[in-house]
Amino acid sequence: MRVIGLAGWSGAGKTTLILKLIETFAGRGVSVSTMKHAHHAFDIDRPGKDSYRHRESGAREVLISSARRWAILHEIPEPEGEPHLADLLPRLSPVDLVIAEGFKAYPHPKIAVHREANGKPLILADAPNVRAVASDVPLPGLAVPVIHLDDAEAIADAAWEASLPLDETVAMLRAAPRPERLRTPHGLT
Repeated sequence: MRVIGLAGWSGAGKTTLILKLIETFAGRGVSVSTMKHAHHAFDIDRPGKDSYRHRESGAREVLISSARRWAILHEIPEPEGEPHLADLLPRLSPVDLVIAEGFKAYPHPKIAVHREANGKPLILADAPNVRAVASDVPLPGLAVPVIHLDDAEAIADAAWEASLPLDETVAMLRAAPRPERLRTPHGLT
């Protein structure tokens, strides 16, 4: 199992790119799982549903299962704070490649996503270990390759080349200081 990150400001096209990368890798026979960092509390179950009611009543974990999928919702008590990426990655079932969207403050290898019309600066200063940039405009003078945002094949090549095995990624994450934004229970990346 290998790991690569994708980081960029909201509206840069990360989700669209991930969908293209999943299709590209699937076409190459590479199995992919994804992780997405949310910047706020979120629910995948809805008020009124049994799973929601179980969590609201205080269940620490709720497993939802059907013939087509299953999911575990895990509640984090207030003082614990956000889990570290190194603790989340090993929870995934084995695949060839994990694409972690967000988690920009962590030191794992990543591809930065940039869209000029977004009006935001390159995320390089906020995202350590960027190995390439996927952009809709040329960005001369960067120390890393710049690949056109629409070239999913070339971005997939760069992502695979920059990805690291799970054990190396977890060791790298654990060796680095915890990202500043995650040191408080409400800190987010």
